[in-house]
Amino acid sequence: MLDHSNARPRTALVAGGAGFLGSHLCDVLIAEGKRVVCLDNLQTGRMTNIEPLHNHPGFSFRRHDICEPVAVEGTIDEVYNLACAASPPQYQADPVHTMLTCVSGTLNLLELAHRNGARFFQASTSEVYGDPDEHPQRESYRGNVNCTGPRACYDEGKRAAEALCFDFKRTRGLDIRVGRIFNTYGPRIKSDDGRIISNLIVQARSNAPLTIYGDGSQTRSFCYVDDLIKGIIRLTRVAQEPPSAVNLGNPSEYTVLEVAGHVLQMTGSKSPIRYLPLPQDDPRKRRPDISLAKSLLDWAPEIELEVGLERTIDAFAVETRSTLVG
Repeated sequence: MLDHSNARPRTALVAGGAGFLGSHLCDVLIAEGKRVVCLDNLQTGRMTNIEPLHNHPGFSFRRHDICEPVAVEGTIDEVYNLACAASPPQYQADPVHTMLTCVSGTLNLLELAHRNGARFFQASTSEVYGDPDEHPQRESYRGNVNCTGPRACYDEGKRAAEALCFDFKRTRGLDIRVGRIFNTYGPRIKSDDGRIISNLIVQARSNAPLTIYGDGSQTRSFCYVDDLIKGIIRLTRVAQEPPSAVNLGNPSEYTVLEVAGHVLQMTGSKSPIRYLPLPQDDPRKRRPDISLAKSLLDWAPEIELEVGLERTIDAFAVETRSTLVG
């Protein structure tokens, strides 16, 4: 059941609001009639993602790195922390900053939420499970993470951020909601994002070789962005404060080769397959158990992979045409 007493807070702050997920969240919050304060340092976010909102009276943008203390005029009712590079090439480019964004940045936003008595949403990740020994992954699984490997800045950073959130809940009574987000895709994902679906679409559209790491038998579960944003909203608004983090993802599981096949068929590409070594600590399997999200939020993804891929491929085509015209 949703908490209708808090269903329409006056102001929401979205950190990382110019990013892939954050900009979609800003769209939904504005459509609800909220005032939205968008913070982003534009490390991976893009102003084009939020361009349609710039003239909206309820929307304001501030370029800000959450590693620095956050001060906002007026009362904030909801704080959404989506501020961190999320793909390995992006977060490994500056691993120290990635770790500080996860830890110092989350702390700064928690302090802001506490000062305002705001409800706090933390965008965590399936990466907290590492290369999992349990499959599918339940929220109770504590993970198999290499704490000193090249992915640790993100994996361990997000684990530390979760710990901070629950410490604020225990010691300061802050209402926190932690969503462990599994692979998400859709319009506005960057062409150079570095994750599977964006890589495959860009390569297929240019008839370049499709890069497959390892033998392609590793699995992922892909959630279309609209479904994911609905899950975030429901988790933030549900009246019953969840006792733990909540998995948000699509439980349908595909091998990387299966996804490549779909992309080739849907783009009509003649791209060959190019196999490269599997990166260190790359998970062999990834699929969420969303039983808790179903029971607590009455939420489950609805958009099938083929439908979501078609929409994403179309969005890439539109973006390319716009770039050429511009």
